[in-house]
Amino acid sequence: MFHARFLFRQFVAGGRQAAVFVLCVTLSIVAVVAVNGFRESLNRSLLQDARALHGADIIVRSHFPLSVPLLAAIRDIEAQGRAESTPVYEFYSVVRSARGDASLLADLKIVGPAYPFYGEVTLASGRPFDRVLAPGSVVAEQALLERLGLSVGDTLYVGSASLTIRDVVLKEPDRPVGFLSFGPRLFISEPDIPGLDLLKKGSRVRYIRLIKVGENENLEALASMLEKAAVEGQEQVETFRTARSRIKRFFDNFLFFLSLIAVFTLLLSGLGIRSALSAYLKDKEKTIAVIKAMGGTRRFVTLNYLALVAVFGLVGTLIGLGLGILLQHGLFWMLGDLMPRGSGAVVSASTLAQGILLGILTVILFAFLPIHRLRDVRPHLIFRKANERARKGTDFYVTLLLILLFFTGMILFQLKDVETGLKFLGGTLGLILLSALITQGMLLLLKRLGSRPLALRQAVRGLFRTGNATRSTIITLSASLSLIFTIFLVEQNLDAAFIRSYPRNAPNLFFIDIQPDQVDEFSQVIGRNSEFYPVIRSRLLSVNGEKIDRETERLRRGDNLTRPFNLTYRDHLLPDEILVDGKAMFREDIPGLQVSVLDTVVEMRSMAVGDELTFRIQGIPVTATISSIRSRTRETIEPYFYFVFPGDSILKSAPQTIFTAIRIDAADIPAVQNRVVSRFPNVSAIDVSQTLGTFAGLLHRLSMVIRAFTLQSIAAGLLIIVSAIFATRIARTQEAAYFRILGAKSRFILAVFSLENVIIGAGSAVQALVISQTASRLIATRMLDIDYRPYLAESGLMVLGTILLVLLVGSIATLPILKQKPVVFLREQTEE
Repeated sequence: MFHARFLFRQFVAGGRQAAVFVLCVTLSIVAVVAVNGFRESLNRSLLQDARALHGADIIVRSHFPLSVPLLAAIRDIEAQGRAESTPVYEFYSVVRSARGDASLLADLKIVGPAYPFYGEVTLASGRPFDRVLAPGSVVAEQALLERLGLSVGDTLYVGSASLTIRDVVLKEPDRPVGFLSFGPRLFISEPDIPGLDLLKKGSRVRYIRLIKVGENENLEALASMLEKAAVEGQEQVETFRTARSRIKRFFDNFLFFLSLIAVFTLLLSGLGIRSALSAYLKDKEKTIAVIKAMGGTRRFVTLNYLALVAVFGLVGTLIGLGLGILLQHGLFWMLGDLMPRGSGAVVSASTLAQGILLGILTVILFAFLPIHRLRDVRPHLIFRKANERARKGTDFYVTLLLILLFFTGMILFQLKDVETGLKFLGGTLGLILLSALITQGMLLLLKRLGSRPLALRQAVRGLFRTGNATRSTIITLSASLSLIFTIFLVEQNLDAAFIRSYPRNAPNLFFIDIQPDQVDEFSQVIGRNSEFYPVIRSRLLSVNGEKIDRETERLRRGDNLTRPFNLTYRDHLLPDEILVDGKAMFREDIPGLQVSVLDTVVEMRSMAVGDELTFRIQGIPVTATISSIRSRTRETIEPYFYFVFPGDSILKSAPQTIFTAIRIDAADIPAVQNRVVSRFPNVSAIDVSQTLGTFAGLLHRLSMVIRAFTLQSIAAGLLIIVSAIFATRIARTQEAAYFRILGAKSRFILAVFSLENVIIGAGSAVQALVISQTASRLIATRMLDIDYRPYLAESGLMVLGTILLVLLVGSIATLPILKQKPVVFLREQTEE
């Protein structure tokens, strides 16, 4: 049934249509292969030695000092010789040079002598870590030395202690990257804790206990025993197999977003495959009709063209695999020092196999209809000039259903989150449906417009040319452009709100962990009035008696109810707060303890006035009734709290620290910071403007990666334009010939075809801009709580750029049509 010479000739004569088909197949798998390969390489790097990644077999974490029962359980298994443990304390504090003229917020890590049980802390000198870090000494990151102008051997003030810098840390096992930290690392020995005078009641400290289990012990059984002794919801017990590091959580979320874009690009590229193949087979209809007239069977035609499509698909898949691997390496290059040390791109057999399988499935699904419809080509087509529209029968709707199921499966496989995956599916289909409705309305409006310049009138008629995929082209382009425009607008608004246009009256220096008895003297030291906010650390246990599901909440990608919350007490609203529910912040008709809740918490879980919330405060359950729900009226850097209690509540007697924020000139920050820290070593000062600068750099790096992926969606839309031009080549050539016969010049013909592309580009871009402006406004105001700016000038440039890009691509594809002489075309038509 296969004819080798026929297949070879068709392959060689595939031309531009076949090239577009191959490119669409390539685009369909590039992003997915790159994301899957990147994820596998990263996981292999992070989990190469999972024990070393966490430094222990069992990891116990808490934001509060470990409870007595849990400590007793740990000491018990140590006394039995079943395990050994070492404490770790992590928190931020300002450190000072011995000269006292420079200070810096550092990420302190106080460790016991056995740290780490697994892995290795690499020092610049090459010496063993346990022999260098001794009482009275510290090991610092190079960035700390450079910013304070110090070197190894110099003295560093940490809290109330004077310590000597002994070495420079290059790498630590349980912290593969440092970009998630607000300051450079500083290692301190556990025996120096009393001299530091930094660990106060209510201080923000991460208490960690690393446990190494004996060789013959049951790891899971010991972890389960410790978990039973831990305070539920406050102390977390994990093994090295189940624990997720902060870097792992960050990249999981980042890859989750890239996977969304990759699947979206796959769908658009699939549409391009169908459009390109339809254009290619449309060009071969006369050949197919001749074959059938000469006795060729439907099966012969179908199998030979199916084999040809398989070859083209294989070529596209192999190219896609190659480009996907290159993009995978490019991700490591673009992210640079954001990646874990020692990580790199690894090409695995599973990634290649997934890419090949994806290419095969994509080609089969999106190429089925064009191949299946070859059976409708009849021999009499040799003598007919009119084009026939393909009818949408049962095969069309069955194929559409299979594509939907395939798309759904890809989403669930890539995201590994059913709820979010289904939401994304609904959002994508909604976006495409919305775009389709807008496109249909726009085309109907163009069709009904009255007289207009001749060139424009002909261009509008060209939009409805048989075989011209105007609707699918505009829908594809507008959907992909909506995504890119939205990302750009959200990034610009974030940049404007927090980086470029830092509010003039917003505080830029935050002080945390002030003790209640230090407030009066602290005010004198900073030399200005400031509002002080008491902070009590707690966890939310239940809502209306229903316990918080820790596992479910941790799976949420945004904020969740399992994290520690900062409570405060006061009787007034802040200047940027309003009540959205409740007659007053606190009410006399509600008995017992009351609490006012920020509407951000209500978005995490449905709550209402009158509901009861139970918190654990210093190990004691405290229940309060919601008396009001507050909302913030504007984007601001001012302090705010999710939960506020009355000023005369029992929280006044709970262990607490004080928090305040002030606005001073940037040049005065070092002096004020040094003055405060030298007098109050336990107080940490955070320069927010410097922190936001670091955040801006991270945001721009990640945006560069996201743009590299979203541009592939644009490429899919442009390929559909090219395939549509190829599909209507004969009709366009005929129009050009008739225009010339009637006396039109090449300039007029070029203007007609160019205006057609301009309408497609403008319709897609304007539609995408409307959708993206709406979406980014909702994201900015509802999700990010920042003011929204539409950036009209930049938006106009994006629309103009899209029009020029579509015009350029369309003109390049149209040039061969313009070069054909009318007499040649007419002679060919006569001969037929």
